[in-house]
Amino acid sequence: MKVLVIGGVAAGTKAAAKLKRENRDAEVRILTKSEEISYAGCGLPYYVGDLIETREQLIVNTPAKFAKLTGAAVETGMEAVAVDKTKKTVTAKNVKTGEEKEYSYDKLVISTGASPIKPPISGIDLEQVYYMRTPDDAQALKDAVAAGKIKRAVVAGGGFIGLEVAENLSSHNIKTTIIDMAPQILPGFDPEVAEYVENYLGDKGIIALTDTKLEEILGEGTVSKVKTNKRTIKADAVILSLGIRPNTDFLQGSGIELTPNKTVKVDDHMRTNDKDIYAMGDCAMVTNRITKKEAWSPMGSSANIEGRLAARNINGGDCAYPGVLGTGIVKLPGLNAGRTGLSETAAKEAGFDPISVVTVVDDKAHYYPGAGNFLVKMVADQTSGKFLGLQCLGAGAVDKMIDIAVMALSLNASISDMEHLDFAYAPPFSTAIHPFVHTVNILLNKMSGEFETFTPAQFAAGEAKEYKIIDAAMAPSIEGAPFVNLTDVEGPVDGLGKDEKLLLVCTKGKRAYLLQNRLKYYGYTNTRVLEGGEMFNKYQLEDK
Repeated sequence: MKVLVIGGVAAGTKAAAKLKRENRDAEVRILTKSEEISYAGCGLPYYVGDLIETREQLIVNTPAKFAKLTGAAVETGMEAVAVDKTKKTVTAKNVKTGEEKEYSYDKLVISTGASPIKPPISGIDLEQVYYMRTPDDAQALKDAVAAGKIKRAVVAGGGFIGLEVAENLSSHNIKTTIIDMAPQILPGFDPEVAEYVENYLGDKGIIALTDTKLEEILGEGTVSKVKTNKRTIKADAVILSLGIRPNTDFLQGSGIELTPNKTVKVDDHMRTNDKDIYAMGDCAMVTNRITKKEAWSPMGSSANIEGRLAARNINGGDCAYPGVLGTGIVKLPGLNAGRTGLSETAAKEAGFDPISVVTVVDDKAHYYPGAGNFLVKMVADQTSGKFLGLQCLGAGAVDKMIDIAVMALSLNASISDMEHLDFAYAPPFSTAIHPFVHTVNILLNKMSGEFETFTPAQFAAGEAKEYKIIDAAMAPSIEGAPFVNLTDVEGPVDGLGKDEKLLLVCTKGKRAYLLQNRLKYYGYTNTRVLEGGEMFNKYQLEDK
C-alpha cells in the first residue's frame, strides 16, 4: 500500500508514524513545503519570552531523524499544487526551483495545516510586523526584542496565541496592547469571564481593547503607529494573530468537498468524500462532541488524535472520532485560563436550557503554603441535568479542573453523577471536598432552589438594581453598604425588612450563602447572593 501524506508538523507526522508502526510494509511518504517537518508551534511564544532557551528545543524531529525513526520517507521543500483523485496523483512543486513532480498514491492524507491571516491593509509589509506561526516567525520577533528594538508593541488578536505573545512580550518590560475587533478576548469563554481577564490584564499593565479593528499600520520603513477604528496607538512592532486560514487552495477543482470556511469536509473516520482520501488537523472540519454540529479545532491536541485515528482506519481499522469539546487553556501573567464544553452562550445557541453558577473555591487546603483560588463557571442543562461545560481561572492547576470536566463530558455525565466522586486529597494538592465537586454541590443547590442568586452577568446587566446590597464579609468591606455579621444573626436583623430585596455580598460567595440560609430560617423571603462575591465582581462593585 502506497500512502502519500501532504504536510507534516502534528497531524501528518502522527499519521505517518502510526501507519508505519501498524504496517511496516506500507510505503509512506511525506511531502512538506517547509524545510522543517515537525516543530512545537504552541511553544513559539515561550521561545520569544526566553522560557524556552534554544530554537533546537522547538524542533520535535528533523526530516532525517524522523525518517530513520519511523521508516517513512520525507521530502521537504515540496508544495502540493494539485490533486487528481481520478488518476490518484498529486502534483507538487519544488519551492526553490519551481520544478513540478507527480506522485501516485493508493491512500492520500491531507494535513496541510493553516496559515496566518494577512489583512489587506496599508503598512502590512513594514519592518517589524510579525506573525507567530513558524519557528522563523518566533526567531524574528525574539531577535528584535533582544536587540532592544521594541519598547511598545500591539498584538492584533485576543485568542490564545495573541494572549501568550502579549504575556511574553510584557515579561521583557515591553508596553503591550492587545486589540481585537470582537466584543471580547478569549473566544469560547462567556463574556463576563473574558471581561474579568481583560480587567486583570489591565492591572498587570497589558491593555486589551475590544471592538477595536485594525485599519492601518503607519510608519516610514518600520512600524511607528497602529491606526484602529477608535484611536491611533504608538508602537514599535505589530504582532498579527488575527486567526488562520486552512491551506486548501490547491484542492480547488479537485472534487474534494470543502466547507464554507475552506476546510476539508470529513466524516467521523477522517475520510473525505473520496474513500481513499483522508484529511486532518488544522485544514479539516470535524464535529462537536456535544452538539454533533461542525466544529473547527485547529489545535495540536486535536491534530494528533485525528492523525492517529486516520492511520488506524487506513490500515483497515474501524475507528470513529466522537468529536471535539473546544478544550483550551492559556497561561497569562499570574493567571491561567481554561475552558471545555459549551459556554452558557453556546449552550443557548445549541438549544439547551442552560443554568450556570460562578464560584470562588480554594485550589488546595487554605492553610497550605501557596494556596490560592479557582474562579469557576460551571454550566448544565436545567431540564435534564446534563453537564455542559466548564470555564476556570486561577494561578494554580487550572488544567486539572478542565481535564476532570473533559472526562465528565466525554462520559455524558449529569451534574448529579459528579456529586460523590472520590478525588485525590492531601493539603498540597487539593481540598477535602475537591474544588470541582465543591462547584458541583453549589450548582445542585442552585438547581434545587436552595441557593438563590444573581450571576455576575445578571448583576452587570443591572438585574439587581432594586436590591439593597448587604455586606456579608467577615469584616466590613463595601463602602456605604450595611454590614451583617453572619455569626451574630440569631433572629430578625434590625433595619432589614423580611420582604425587602436584599443582595448578600461577601468576598467569595460562601459566607453570603450561609447568611442567606440563616435569614431564610428567620423568615426573610427575598434574598439573593451575588455569585463570585467581591473577588469576581470587584470591578462592577467599584463602579457602583
